[in-house]
Amino acid sequence: MLTGRALASFRKSLLAWFHQFQRDLPWRKTKDPYRIWLSEIMLQQTRVAAVIPYYERFLERFPNLQTLANAPEEEVLRLWSGLGYYSRARNLQKAARQIVAEFGGTFPKRRDSMLSLSGIGDYTASAIASIAFEEKCAVLDGNVARVLSRIDAIRGNLRESKKWQALQEESDRLLDRNSPGDWNQAMMELGAMLCTPRAPQCLICPVARHCEGRKQGIAESLPETGKKQELVDVNLLALVLVNPKGETLLLPPPSVKNPRSIPDHIPTLVANLWHFPTIAANGSLMEAASESWKKINRGQKFPETIVPLQMVRHAVTFRKVTVNGFLVPVSRLPKVKGAETLDLRQVTHRAVSNLTRKIAGRALSALIAKLH
Repeated sequence: MLTGRALASFRKSLLAWFHQFQRDLPWRKTKDPYRIWLSEIMLQQTRVAAVIPYYERFLERFPNLQTLANAPEEEVLRLWSGLGYYSRARNLQKAARQIVAEFGGTFPKRRDSMLSLSGIGDYTASAIASIAFEEKCAVLDGNVARVLSRIDAIRGNLRESKKWQALQEESDRLLDRNSPGDWNQAMMELGAMLCTPRAPQCLICPVARHCEGRKQGIAESLPETGKKQELVDVNLLALVLVNPKGETLLLPPPSVKNPRSIPDHIPTLVANLWHFPTIAANGSLMEAASESWKKINRGQKFPETIVPLQMVRHAVTFRKVTVNGFLVPVSRLPKVKGAETLDLRQVTHRAVSNLTRKIAGRALSALIAKLH
């Protein structure tokens, strides 16, 4: 445990490194809590490189809380499309509307008030409060926890409730109270850039001399991981119906009121967004295709001139998803309540999941090849 002069040296060295070597990221050029909040939500379970273009496009359309609060949800989801974990976008807009209704449209300045907003937990509230308002609160996320486990040579599963609480207390203790915003970002940056899960770059770490894990020769084996949840295989089949005009059929977001209306797993995998007719396929693909066809086009014989699509593989949390698709040429698209007809090339302009985007890409390639 770092104390006294060692702690002062640790803080000075880490902040000096951060000020010199921090990445040039767009959300680090502002103290606007709205923009910092947006970046923190987008960065949850998403790589920085993937977030930057979404962040910039989102702000171009929704430059402030009011525009986000007043926008149609469909448009918010469309701009989020491709980032995944769509509940983040829904909570973002819900919180924006809370701020307008409960805080007069001004982002709350205190961490405790932020915690009342949808989608904002301990980490996010601490990050916004410290970076935007210099509130003296320390963040604890996966990167910071890994750094702490190595600095203090902490063994065991860090995600255990008591151990995580102890890590939060240690993070609070180490916090540089004169620069809480920079300090929190420096700790996260250290974990993201040098103190990485694999092959930590100890030789160029600015605080290596303070690392107990390195002194004991166990830094690379920390943190110790708990038992990982086994992956679940999910096999699906999707039909991409296309008429002579190149138009296709998208089904509306699955009904929350009637979750039995479509097979298990699918509401999660399409993220309650627009999607192609999709069905579980654990046996014969043709039987699954025929069953899916009957659900949307009763009384009509399943077309014989279907085109198998290149398989799509997709990972969602603990699910390993395999999607087999068929391009189904039809003279006319069936009428399905709530469904939408649109050009196949325009599918990705709607609020669709990454899974649906991948299927649309495969179908478009197959359609172009068929026409030529």
